[in-house]
Amino acid sequence: MNFIEELKWRGMLQDLTPGLEEQLTKEITSGYVGFDPTADSLHIGNLVPVMLLVHLQRCGHKPIALVGGATGMVGDPSGKTAERQLLDLDKLNHNLACQKAQLERFLDFSAGPGRAELVNNFDWFKEFGFLDFIRDVGKHITVNYMMAKDSVQSRLETGMSFTEFSYQLIQGYDFVHLFKAKRCKLQMGGSDQWGNITTGTELIRRMTGGEAFALTAPLLKKADGSKFGKSEGGNVWLDKAKTSPYKFYQYWLNNSDEDAPKLIRIFTLLDKQRIETLEAEHMAAPHLRILQHEIAKEVTRWVHGEKELQSAIRATNVLFGQSTENDLRELTADEFAEIFEGVQQSKLSMQDFEKGFSAIEALSGRTGFLKSNGEAKRALAENSISVNKNRINEDKTLNKSDLIAGKYCLLQKGKKNYYLIVAE
Repeated sequence: MNFIEELKWRGMLQDLTPGLEEQLTKEITSGYVGFDPTADSLHIGNLVPVMLLVHLQRCGHKPIALVGGATGMVGDPSGKTAERQLLDLDKLNHNLACQKAQLERFLDFSAGPGRAELVNNFDWFKEFGFLDFIRDVGKHITVNYMMAKDSVQSRLETGMSFTEFSYQLIQGYDFVHLFKAKRCKLQMGGSDQWGNITTGTELIRRMTGGEAFALTAPLLKKADGSKFGKSEGGNVWLDKAKTSPYKFYQYWLNNSDEDAPKLIRIFTLLDKQRIETLEAEHMAAPHLRILQHEIAKEVTRWVHGEKELQSAIRATNVLFGQSTENDLRELTADEFAEIFEGVQQSKLSMQDFEKGFSAIEALSGRTGFLKSNGEAKRALAENSISVNKNRINEDKTLNKSDLIAGKYCLLQKGKKNYYLIVAE
């Protein structure tokens, strides 16, 4: 595959420096992306640069993922309106270890000329003294050059510390080091990184006389102008302890018809023909949300694996689709609690379930799900009440056998009106 052409049809190419296409056809080329260790997990916004590395490797080249043990101590000012809080070394090292484990899931690190590598810029900065750095690196770039960068210009009114001002020099030297140590000739990132990346290509030219290249992908925004990758709870993380596979799956499933064609190109490895077929099917029956389901399946499987994908699909079907008591009983207590988070609930003692109580008590007297015994009787007579997805009548008695995961009992009126009894 041709790397540049692959990025173009996927909508993943913003800018590139002249000569890159010729370089890629000439030899196996090493290219890198830097990841900022400000958190102990990557989020879905980081998947765009991850995909740049994945496509580079798929096209026969060598990807390098750089984790910023050194740059993380400084903080990248790009796209920021205020200075970041600096992390202590223990927190930084914890974040780096977590991000490394995640990156290793997406790239092929096995033997071969195109095998992926993981590097930490702290390894070459830890012995680099301040005076040596400003003498050997700083003298090659003028203050005028650095001031012209958008990341600096946007902060002139509010102010920028020397620490953040120096960031582009430090990132630029990363490129110099990788160019000399690993023959790395390409740096990639989001379009907000263009200034930092081209500082690196300029440093390579001035310090070594060599030629290096830059490539950026567009910054993603939703069709409504909102920032991609944010949910009501904040970032959508790759760590399932921060964003569960169910919520992760739901995020992709809930994207708009306007955004879906763009997202399926960027975040899946499906080929052009397959995507265009799915788009045609989606257009013919938009109510089925074919594109959203395909994106959700592909990305959740890629990030969390098949087992977690099936669990997320099962949970989604429980809440929104056709499901049975067996589907409920396959859920763990944590999954059950998460699916029905926000659903109105009552807490009853385990003794109540051991003794047993009537359906009418469950609906009104003990829970308040329905307003009165009379309303409960009418609903039962209309056959509109379910316990754990099973239709019940007035003769039903609830007991311990009705508890899911030994703790929950799900009441339902109609299709979408849920109520949860929690046994304690």
